[in-house]
Amino acid sequence: MQIVLYMIIALVLLGIAAGVASWLHYRHAPKDEPTVNPADMECCGQHEVCEKESLLAAVSKQIEYYDDEELDRFKGREGDEYAEEEAEEFRNILYTMRQEEVAGWIRSLQLRQVNLPDEVKDEVFLIVGERRIG
Repeated sequence: MQIVLYMIIALVLLGIAAGVASWLHYRHAPKDEPTVNPADMECCGQHEVCEKESLLAAVSKQIEYYDDEELDRFKGREGDEYAEEEAEEFRNILYTMRQEEVAGWIRSLQLRQVNLPDEVKDEVFLIVGERRIG
């Protein structure tokens, strides 16, 4: 019985010591955040959306082709204006590329003003979303 009492007292004292140490650390921790130049960084993993995986065309202005030059004929067409055979062309390209290339491919299409067919958009977002999570 006496050993249990000593153990409880030891645990309480250990908790108090941990609380004091935490308080001292917080009190003396530097308050300034280090400045980081984003131009010097690759994707650091600290952003909700990594620039490398961003689907925004404004991130990169360089057009890169993914053996898909034939899709340029769809320039300016809206996503709901594609026939099923045309949407299948986009799918064939999508499923023959590596997953890490998909976001760059979408950026390239955006820069080329080629809209994805609506029926392919969900598949693209699923692949990009899985890549960001995994």
